[in-house]
Amino acid sequence: MAAMNKEGGSASAATGPDSPSPVPLPPGKPALPGADGTPFGCPSGRKEKPADPVEWTVMDVVEYFTEAGFPEQATAFQEQEIDGKSLLLMQRTDVLTGLSIRLGPALKIYEHHIKVLQQGHFEDDDPDGLLG
Repeated sequence: MAAMNKEGGSASAATGPDSPSPVPLPPGKPALPGADGTPFGCPSGRKEKPADPVEWTVMDVVEYFTEAGFPEQATAFQEQEIDGKSLLLMQRTDVLTGLSIRLGPALKIYEHHIKVLQQGHFEDDDPDGLLG
C-alpha cells in the first residue's frame, strides 16, 4: 500500500505548480500580475521602468512602492490608477487622506518618496532655479 501512495504522490507532483493550467477570468476582472508585473498568461517581455517618473505607468508606480518596502500601500496606487504624471502632481493631503492608507506609511511615502521624486523632476525642468 505504501508503494501506491508513493506512485500517486509522484504522479500528482508532475501536474503541480510547474504546469499551470489557464483559468478563464470573469468579464471585468483583470488578471493578477505575475512576479515581473505582467498579467498571468501574457508574454513576460516587460521592459525596464523609464527613468523619468512622468513616463511611469500605473504598474511602474506599483512596482516602485513595492520595491521601496510598501507592498500593501502599493495596491492603493493601483486601485486609484495613479500613474507617474499623477504621482508627481500629488500633494501631501492626497497621500494622507485620498489613498485610504495608514498615517505612518502615508507620511513616509510622501516625505521620502513622492516629495523626492517631485523635487528631482521639477529641478530638472528648472535648472537655473527660476521657478522657486
